Amino acid sequence: MTGLYIHIPFCLQKCPYCDFYSIPYNDSTAYGYADAVIRNVERYNERYDTVYFGGGTPSAAWWDVCRIMAKLRFSDDAEITVEANPNTLTKESLLSMKNCGINRISIGAQSFSNGELNALGRSHTSEDASNSIKFAYESGFHNISVDLMLGIPNQSPDSVRRSIKILSALNVTHVSAYMLKVEPNTPLAYSGKKLPDENLTAQIYLAAVEALESYGFNQYEISNFAKKGFECRHNLKYWKSLEYLGIGAGAHSFYDNKRFFVAPDVKAFMKSSLQEEVITGKGGVSFEDYAMLKLRLVEGLTFAECEYFGVSKAEILKRCKLVPTNDLHITDKAVSMTAEGFLVSNRVIVELTSGLSLQK
Repeated sequence: MTGLYIHIPFCLQKCPYCDFYSIPYNDSTAYGYADAVIRNVERYNERYDTVYFGGGTPSAAWWDVCRIMAKLRFSDDAEITVEANPNTLTKESLLSMKNCGINRISIGAQSFSNGELNALGRSHTSEDASNSIKFAYESGFHNISVDLMLGIPNQSPDSVRRSIKILSALNVTHVSAYMLKVEPNTPLAYSGKKLPDENLTAQIYLAAVEALESYGFNQYEISNFAKKGFECRHNLKYWKSLEYLGIGAGAHSFYDNKRFFVAPDVKAFMKSSLQEEVITGKGGVSFEDYAMLKLRLVEGLTFAECEYFGVSKAEILKRCKLVPTNDLHITDKAVSMTAEGFLVSNRVIVELTSGLSLQK
């Protein structure tokens, strides 16, 4: 079945490191947006097995999320996620979202160190983050994901371990632990704040991997860890090149064997029911794209998948010799990256796939 991504591009405030498309939330900027989403969703006669409300901060407009949910068709066992920031969650909003069908919540804690949160310009505290997780569980959410950021100014392996220890004591089933990337032209880029160097960042990442696994969060993707059975089914569609629709300003899709996106322009999106711009037309998925996404997963890329694209096992094994041995795990059926390999994943992926542009 098809997945559905709905982009809610509104935030209460813009974080100084953020380069995603988002605009300040108020009644005038958001008025009519949910109607435009519903109008676009209704163009497709689909029943979804995963739905993901991303942003932005969808929880800042939870009543619109509930309005949209009332118009969706989804399977009985669908995974339905909403992204949230701790300072936008209340018992009222959590109960309303649970009652309208949301069954998974992803909370942007980023850290459980107030010093690190201040360095990121976040508007919540460690206590706020902990309380939001507790409120979510008390409201009936038993599939709770938490975002952690790695490579924050003044962060250390020990401080990451402390954050993970705190969240492990809460009812968390999934963790996304991703590297802070300082994008050009963001306030953080001009702040002069010193980030951990490459070696320290590597230590922080490896410490996070080790700590999370020690608390029962198994790594299944470069930045994602889950208790058994709680892997994010929606995001797995991206990494396994399965079909999904993206609705909303700035949303991307892979549907009907083509990739397209909606321009990141709220006003244009609300004016029209058709704002899609094609990236690649029908013609299939390239091996490079497929392999790049599959290699993000701990399960890696199977040789059977390579051969489906016309790439021989011998060719992949030859390219594996270009990569340091401690970056790869090779079996008779597949090649995958180790935790050390994930640290240099872009380089490893280029070595393994560059120039192999066959399509299926």
